[in-house]
Amino acid sequence: MKRLILMIGVCLSFFCVTVSAQKKEIATAMDQVKKGQNLSQAQASMEKLLKDSANQDNKKIWAILYEAVRKQYEQGNEKLYLKQSYDTANLFNLARQLFVVAQGMDSVEMIPDRKGKVKLEYRKAHAEYLDVIRPNLYSGGLWFVRKQKYDQAYMLLDQYLHCASIPLFKKYSYRQNDKLMPTVAYWAVYCGYKLKNPKATLHHSYEALKDTVHYNYMLQYLAETYKLENDTARYLNSLKEGFEHAPDFPFYFPRLIEYYVSENQLDSAMVVANKGLAMKPDDPTYLLAKSSLLLNQGKNLECVAVSEKLIQRQDTIPDTYLNMGLAYFNIAIEMDKNTLLSRKKQQEIKEYYRKAQPYLETYRTLEPKETSKWALPLYTIYLNLNMGKEFDEIDKLMKTIKK
Repeated sequence: MKRLILMIGVCLSFFCVTVSAQKKEIATAMDQVKKGQNLSQAQASMEKLLKDSANQDNKKIWAILYEAVRKQYEQGNEKLYLKQSYDTANLFNLARQLFVVAQGMDSVEMIPDRKGKVKLEYRKAHAEYLDVIRPNLYSGGLWFVRKQKYDQAYMLLDQYLHCASIPLFKKYSYRQNDKLMPTVAYWAVYCGYKLKNPKATLHHSYEALKDTVHYNYMLQYLAETYKLENDTARYLNSLKEGFEHAPDFPFYFPRLIEYYVSENQLDSAMVVANKGLAMKPDDPTYLLAKSSLLLNQGKNLECVAVSEKLIQRQDTIPDTYLNMGLAYFNIAIEMDKNTLLSRKKQQEIKEYYRKAQPYLETYRTLEPKETSKWALPLYTIYLNLNMGKEFDEIDKLMKTIKK
C-alpha cells in the first residue's frame, strides 16, 4: 500500500513538473510574440506542444502559434516592400503555414463545449485577414513554378483552392465568386503532372477543365496521367475529346493513330486520318498517316497515290519515300509469288522493282541508320534486277549487320 502511495506521489510530482514546464514554455512564447522577437523559436515551441494529443484542443497554444507565424509573415513582407534582403521562398511558405494554422485552430473552435455550444472566437478576424493575403498563395505558386520547384508550388496552389471547401471561408463562397479558381486549378494540375504524381494531377482536374485558355493542355495532362495509371478507356477518351476540340493541337492526332495501330484497329485509325484530311486536305501529318495506314492495310496503289501527293507538297519527309518504295516493292513481291508467270508478267514485276528502287535509295540516304527498313528490300531489288555492283555492296553490308 505504501509502495502504491509512493508511486502515485511520484507520478503526481512528475505531472506537476510537466505542467509547470509547459506553462513556462507557453509564457515564453507569448512574450516572444508580444515583442516580435525569436518568432521562429516561438513557432517551433508551440508546434512541439501541439504534437502532444493532450494539447491539440488548446486554443491558447493555437493562438500563440498563429500570431508567431503571422508576425514572421508581416516582418518578411515589410522587408520585401522596403527592398531589403529576405528569403522570398520563406515568405510564401509562411503564408501557406498561416492558412494551415488558422484552419487547425478553426477546427478546434468548432468543437462544442460542455453545453453543446460552439464559440467561434477567432474565425471572423482570421478569415478577413487571410482573405486579403490569399492571392499571395497564387503568386507564390507561380513563383515556384518559374523556379521549377513544383512540389512547393503545388502546396501553395492546393491551399489556395482548398479555401473554397472549408468552413473558415464559407461566407466568401469562393467556388462561385472567385473567377481565378479554374486558372489556379490548372497550374496545380500542371505541377502534379510535372511531378508525375497522378493523385495530385487529378485532384483539381474538374475545376481546371473550366479554364478554357488551357483546355487543350489540360486534356493532354489528363491523357498522359491516365496512360501512366494504365487507364486505357480514359486515356482514349481524352485523346478523342482533345482531337475533336482542337484537331490542330499536335498532341492528340499522332497518339490516337498510334493507339489504334497498336490495337490493330486500322479502320478506326483511318477514320481519324480522314477526319483530319477533311479539315486540311494538304496537311503533311495527315497525309503521311494515311499513307502509312494504307501501306499496312495492303492497299499499295492507294498508298502510292497519297505518297505522291505528299511528296509534291513536302519532299523532305523520309517516311514518305519509304512508304512509296515499299508499296511498289510489295506489289512486285505479291506478283512474284505466282510460279507460273508469262514473260510479260515477269517484266511487269521488274518494272515495279525499278519503281521502288529510287524511293528506297532516297530513304536510305535520308535515314542511313534505319537498315532494318531499307536493307532487305534493296537487297531483293538489286538481286532481281541483276545489279551486280549494288548487290555486292548491300550483300556485304547485310552480312556485317548479322554479325
